[in-house]
Amino acid sequence: MENADPCRDFVKDVKRIIIKVGTAVVTRQDGRLAVGKLGALCEQIKELNILGYEVILVSSGAVGLGRQRLRYRKLIHSSFADLQKPQVELDGKACAAVGQSSLMATYDDLFSQLDVTSAQLLVTDNDFRDKDFRKQLSETVKSLLSLKVIPIFNENDAVSTRKAPYEDSSGIFWDNDSLSALLALELKADLLILLSDVDGLYNGPPSDPQSKLIHTYIKEKHQNEITFGDKSRVGRGGMTAKVKASVHAADAGIPVIITSGNTAENLTKILQGQRIGTLFHKDAAKWVPLKEVDVREMAVAARDCSRRLQAASSEERKQILLNIADALESHQKEIRIENEADVAAAQEAGYEKSLVARLALKNEKIAGLANNIRIIANMEDPIGRILKRTELAEGLILEKTSSPLGVLLIVFESRPDALVQIASLAIRSGNGLLLKGGKEARRSNAILHKVITEAIPDTVGSKLIGLVTSRAEIPELLKLDDVIDLVIPRGSNKLVSDIKNSTKIPVLGHADGICHVYVDKSANLEMAKQIVLDAKTDYPAGCNAMETLLVHKDLVEKGWINNISVDLRTEGVTLYGGPKASSLLNIPLARSLHHEYCSLACTIEIVDDVYAAISHINLYGSAHTDSIVTEDPEVADVFLRQVDSAAVFHNASTRFSDGARFGLGAEVGISTSRIHARGPVGVDGLLTTRWILKGSGQVVDGDKAVSYTHRDITT
Repeated sequence: MENADPCRDFVKDVKRIIIKVGTAVVTRQDGRLAVGKLGALCEQIKELNILGYEVILVSSGAVGLGRQRLRYRKLIHSSFADLQKPQVELDGKACAAVGQSSLMATYDDLFSQLDVTSAQLLVTDNDFRDKDFRKQLSETVKSLLSLKVIPIFNENDAVSTRKAPYEDSSGIFWDNDSLSALLALELKADLLILLSDVDGLYNGPPSDPQSKLIHTYIKEKHQNEITFGDKSRVGRGGMTAKVKASVHAADAGIPVIITSGNTAENLTKILQGQRIGTLFHKDAAKWVPLKEVDVREMAVAARDCSRRLQAASSEERKQILLNIADALESHQKEIRIENEADVAAAQEAGYEKSLVARLALKNEKIAGLANNIRIIANMEDPIGRILKRTELAEGLILEKTSSPLGVLLIVFESRPDALVQIASLAIRSGNGLLLKGGKEARRSNAILHKVITEAIPDTVGSKLIGLVTSRAEIPELLKLDDVIDLVIPRGSNKLVSDIKNSTKIPVLGHADGICHVYVDKSANLEMAKQIVLDAKTDYPAGCNAMETLLVHKDLVEKGWINNISVDLRTEGVTLYGGPKASSLLNIPLARSLHHEYCSLACTIEIVDDVYAAISHINLYGSAHTDSIVTEDPEVADVFLRQVDSAAVFHNASTRFSDGARFGLGAEVGISTSRIHARGPVGVDGLLTTRWILKGSGQVVDGDKAVSYTHRDITT
């Protein structure tokens, strides 16, 4: 798993799991059962059962559910006069008795629908004082698990000898958190999972935006720095109780993970070794350095350095880039050594040739990167440009100026040259930068980051550009909407989509590159052939490669569609057809007309005219890049105006949709968004605007003191 955390390799040996479900997970805000969440939980438990895991459930919620039901019964049997009297709190033990039957009935019903059998086991702390009881408990659970039955435990609050289930903390256990830890020891569990209504343990109240999720709890580091918030809205002890139970179990050798019960597939992700929630483990201190670099600290440092970069002069920023270009060339040998190690590892791992090719940094490519940096350095300074000047009133001048965005997070795959391009654009535009490259280029990215940051002067700070080395840190970075201003994912459709669905930070990018070439009936057919072949075969894995060829119906009769099909096959392209072309050309039907192949394959379809081509592109395309080949200027004009894509071409290959080819020096990616930047994104796409107002003592005073002119004085 790419998201796997090395600290969680122990999950490979897990067989018996105890899952404790908190009251806040079981019930809704109004006290009623959260049937949807419980159903999703039961489905996950069924999957674990099928995979051979032994699952034991400890469920809270009976008291809260019973209280809600009894309040309702009391309400409907009360007169108006009764309701005016002070309301007496319901007896907790009565609530437990009423709620337990409802809770278990719900579990039984949900599991039965999944063809899973469950069993109820109610215990009190006094039971565990009896050795015979403990022995019999182990035997009963062993028997149930052998029959694939899910044992469901709960404290029998209705007959507990403690004074009140929410007040008395005496005894062997005092709530379901400590009960689950006790059961983990008694039943020799391999893992204890405590499901809560938050993502895990934070170093402060989860509602505080400054609080950070602790991925691995280290007693020596965290026990004195955590500030707990309010206890659970419905349970007994909230996070405090969970931490105590977790520390107790972990010290006894049983790993514990506290995580959210409200997030889909969390149980599955945990058992895949993903970094979900907070881990408690007896060996945690050996795994995680006490002085580890925190992703928030990295982001804040990048922001601070970016402000120093913006304060530098234009010439100083230019010189930083020139120094980086020189450093790349002077460290070429070290870069090649690390890169060749990555390439060799990728080949040994059996990666596709196209990925290995993207990894390689030959001398020519390094020289080209250095040259592109010099081009960017010599561009007009983009920061502080006056885009518009307006005289609001005499002596009151308003300026609209260009300004850096702040801190950028770029997640990219495989290509180490992307790191250099992105870093140079960020520096030119005055932005701080966090980079997460693909694991295939780990060594290349590390040496390039080192070379670049060492060329940044201390007056700005090398922490201007941070390198994130673990994919497991990405979810935490995506939560930093108060520090990171823009996320730009460069990679697979899944990477882009996952990031868009996981953050409140604006995301600039494209999930698909479904580019079309439409060949009109008036096209120069030799030109059309060259454009189509280039668009598909120049670099098939590129997001600007042609994925669908649309052909005017008149070119079927002329035989051109057969000719271009032969030409494409000769170049090794596998052809798939739309509904019309499939039968005509006797080729397989495309599984979807909205499909990105990223390889030597494409879809061909026949259309009636330019309007049909436009409708097809707007319906099945991805708003990336589309091209028309035609000699009819009116047809070309219709296509250019009506195709709703980031880049629309006439008589040119879609492969021109690229920052370097557009003269942007480099690009951080290609955007299909309609807000901010669109198409290949260079320096200008990493800027925003701000307003500078220069006056001479003016005040508004109800607009009586100012005579507005609103005169454009932009020069």
